[in-house]
Amino acid sequence: MRRFFLNVFLLGALIAVAIGAWGLWWVHQPLKLSAPSLDLSIEPGTTPRGIAQAVVDAGVDVQPRLLYWWFRISGQTRQMRAGSYELEPGVTPKILLNVLVRGEEATRSVVLVEGWNIRQVRAALAKADQLRPDTAAMTDEALMEKLGHAGQHPEGRFFPDTYTYSKNSTDLALLQRAMRAMDRKLAAAWAARASDLPLKSPDEALILASIVEKETGKANERAQIASVFVNRLRVGMPLQTDPTVIYGLGTHFDGNLRKKDLQTDTPWNTYTRNGLPPTPISMPGKAALLAAVQPAQGKSLYFVSRGDGSSQFSNSLEEHNNAVNRYQRNRQ
Repeated sequence: MRRFFLNVFLLGALIAVAIGAWGLWWVHQPLKLSAPSLDLSIEPGTTPRGIAQAVVDAGVDVQPRLLYWWFRISGQTRQMRAGSYELEPGVTPKILLNVLVRGEEATRSVVLVEGWNIRQVRAALAKADQLRPDTAAMTDEALMEKLGHAGQHPEGRFFPDTYTYSKNSTDLALLQRAMRAMDRKLAAAWAARASDLPLKSPDEALILASIVEKETGKANERAQIASVFVNRLRVGMPLQTDPTVIYGLGTHFDGNLRKKDLQTDTPWNTYTRNGLPPTPISMPGKAALLAAVQPAQGKSLYFVSRGDGSSQFSNSLEEHNNAVNRYQRNRQ
């Protein structure tokens, strides 16, 4: 009898070792997927058993009970996170568990470019991969109300940057992030502003920064460009900057700025109106924000493009006219 029980014990131990060895082999074997790439969505509050079933429902050829027991044996069921995941060929049960525990969600990214206007921002979000277009049918006014800024113009209120997002997240959530980022950057710039600026508020700094962003051809000239506009504001000269006129034309601008456009009054025409326009004209980046509040020291009131991206700065109208003749009209 003793020998019988010993044999039973040894057989049981042998079976346990065999199962353990098979299990160790299995967790490192690639799972069979029904497609080259599968989307796995785990909702908050899903149980480990539910997660195992969700993996199968996503198109993975595996026994859900086997996967569930692997989760249980790992001791990491409480660490598994909800989210949107992407499963690709080569994923093993061990890799799958690590992905779920680390919360390595499937992400995409969209770039909001410095100098873009709100139409360009919304067009980019509409084309973004796997980004749910919840705001597509909203007017700009409705969008800002949804973002908690009813009555505020959307132009310039979103910080240009590269934004990553989980698959099937909303464009509204991304815009909220971009808005908060701009709020932080603008507040930091305003706190670091020069003491003698002719700007009354962070909003005015944002407007000026948006103009600097559009007017700057070379990054190292931003502060000088800002200085010209600040000097003009100080002495009451019109800013006379073409990008504001173009912005005022909106979708009617055909790429060719004419004399009649400069003479046609709009709220953004800085040839016909003194001071800053009523809103930003683009999304300024961090460098443009800092340039607007920390302009270079100098007396320049004019600048003209040299044709290579750089600008020629002048203190007087006579110097400016000479520069225009040299660089724009090819007269020496």
